[in-house]
Amino acid sequence: MSRQASITRTTKETDIRLSLNLDGTGKAELNSSIPFLDHMLEQISRHGLIDLSVVARGDRQIDDHHTVEDIGICLGEALRDALGDKAGVRRYGHAYVPLDEALSRVVLDLSGRPGLEYHIDFPRERVGDFDIDLFKEFFQAVSNHGKITLHIDSLRGGNNHHIIETVFKAFGRALRMAIEPDARQAGIPSTKGAL
Repeated sequence: MSRQASITRTTKETDIRLSLNLDGTGKAELNSSIPFLDHMLEQISRHGLIDLSVVARGDRQIDDHHTVEDIGICLGEALRDALGDKAGVRRYGHAYVPLDEALSRVVLDLSGRPGLEYHIDFPRERVGDFDIDLFKEFFQAVSNHGKITLHIDSLRGGNNHHIIETVFKAFGRALRMAIEPDARQAGIPSTKGAL
């Protein structure tokens, strides 16, 4: 069964094309028009072994908010579509990732119930010219539209770039664990029979 999806989202604020293959090799083709976001999306692809393609244009003359959030919406929708009824997957995933002084933990459940717990204290408001607050908007959109329960915790760190990179790597690793086929799980991993 092919676990792939493509999403197109066009509004007055953004124009986004996103496609993914959950059973890929970590190949990323990214052109969000926001270089730092592309760098972070590449972490999801590489560490999640998900092939990911993103082409996005947005009203960046205002700010990056709509573009970042709408890419999160598309990623969440693509994950949900590619997973289908989620039969045979592990469902839960978790990862701790260090990068120098930074350490982050991501735990997720492909529960069908969106929810985000996001606990990161950044020492500064920006990385270069990127507003660090937008990452919460990104993960909120992924959680809402992917219907994923998602817990993100930065356990320590003093460098914004290191902190957020550990989060994206950990998200990719946790997602990889959750979407992996479970040879012992024949059906949907829930006592309710649906996710």
